[in-house]
Amino acid sequence: MNPSRKGITAGKKRVTFACRMPDAAEVALAGDFNHWNTETHPMKKDPDGVWKRVVMLHPGTYEYKFLVDGEWMEDPKNTLYVMNSFGSRNSVVTIY
Repeated sequence: MNPSRKGITAGKKRVTFACRMPDAAEVALAGDFNHWNTETHPMKKDPDGVWKRVVMLHPGTYEYKFLVDGEWMEDPKNTLYVMNSFGSRNSVVTIY
């Protein structure tokens, strides 16, 4: 590891976000961990149509969603969520 990056990743955990959307043209991950910026974490599609993105996160609880071809979507594999100020739900993940 580059010594100058050690402080940036210290204490963080590797978290893989994934969603199966074989017909999607573009999927992005956004959440409170990246200030809901849809350009920070674009996802990549594997041959099976599963979009994935690895993010390094400190332990804690985070809200997130996927932006699928311009439409916000909860994580279909995650049953944990909270209501947001827009009257919809955000998926929730807790990192230990």
